[in-house]
Amino acid sequence: MAESSFIVSVSDAEIDYLRKKLELVRFPDELEDAGWQYGVPMDTIRRLTARWKEGFDWRAAEAKINELPQFTRDIDVEGFGTLNIHYVHQKTDAKGAIPLLFIHGWPGHFMEVSKLLPLLTSNVGDEPKFHVVALSLPGFGFSEAPKKKGFMARQYAEVGHKLMLALGYNEYVVQGGDLGYSIARNIAYHYGPQHAKAWHTNMPYSGPPTFATSPLLYLRYLVTPYSAKDTKGFQRNRVWDAEGKGYMLIQQTKPQTIGCFMEDSPMGLLAWIYEKLVAWSDDYPWTDDEVLAWVSIYWFSRAGPAASFKIYYEGYHNPSVSRPSRSTTPFGISYFPNELFYTPKLWMRTVGNVVFESEHDSGGHFAAHERPDQLANDIKGLCKLKVVAEAFK
Repeated sequence: MAESSFIVSVSDAEIDYLRKKLELVRFPDELEDAGWQYGVPMDTIRRLTARWKEGFDWRAAEAKINELPQFTRDIDVEGFGTLNIHYVHQKTDAKGAIPLLFIHGWPGHFMEVSKLLPLLTSNVGDEPKFHVVALSLPGFGFSEAPKKKGFMARQYAEVGHKLMLALGYNEYVVQGGDLGYSIARNIAYHYGPQHAKAWHTNMPYSGPPTFATSPLLYLRYLVTPYSAKDTKGFQRNRVWDAEGKGYMLIQQTKPQTIGCFMEDSPMGLLAWIYEKLVAWSDDYPWTDDEVLAWVSIYWFSRAGPAASFKIYYEGYHNPSVSRPSRSTTPFGISYFPNELFYTPKLWMRTVGNVVFESEHDSGGHFAAHERPDQLANDIKGLCKLKVVAEAFK
């Protein structure tokens, strides 16, 4: 499992091919007064497509990516053979630093960690310092994709854990949002607290306690009235269920079908992801080139953009594997108000050993990109707790 240095180097032929595809694009019709109600507005997609074709400088974006220390390494996954995994590994020169595994989701990627790196690795002050590892999940970015069915959150967790061990980090902390939440939860359950000493998420999600799995929490649930905040949150959830999760249903059930569309149409891929970037963030001021660099990582990814959908299928058809039983590993949670859905704090006690919570008054789904300072402070806050800090002495 030798490590190899890695730089992103998309060929001129691939860039020319993208430009040709964009030259041949056909846009769908649009109702005059549609706005965002029917999906992403076409004037925005026309502008972004034109910029992608004629003004966007991928080489500049590529150079920015390559400022980060990147590597690849073969990881053996039980039952699935060997996968070549791409990752960022940024060390700090501070003594006593804590290894941190950062796990992205969809439509995220490894570059979501970029704003966190200087905040977590800086050798200034008396806050906890970190050696940060951010992998491209198998099938995302520049990691190899699985070749067989059944590659679930459990296997993604195995990849992350084995990567940390291969880097010499026998004990570490995990952070994950979106799909990274499910993967981090699996790491905490299967590899903690022996190896995974703590874990953190910015996307808390759970159902209510049940008597069968959490009898004491279930009794608290029965006698605890819902607050006004809960009522408002549940209303948001109903809107999400009715209007927001269509993308998930198709990726969960027919990833290959939607994959044909994404693999062949860069404009379609752009619209599919851009809608989520805007709708799921909290008034974040996305620039056109920021969006195009984000989407280009999917277009130029090693396995192609369609590979990233398959984790949805596996999780949907094997829910018990994606959501293991409660873990005793110390667990920290950040609550951002524009996250996709709302979960009461009591419910999150069914997931793990909650020792740290932080509520924020702004921020959405892409916390590492939208609110890196707040997320970094929360990770440090978790790791300052005695129950976590003593594990790394």
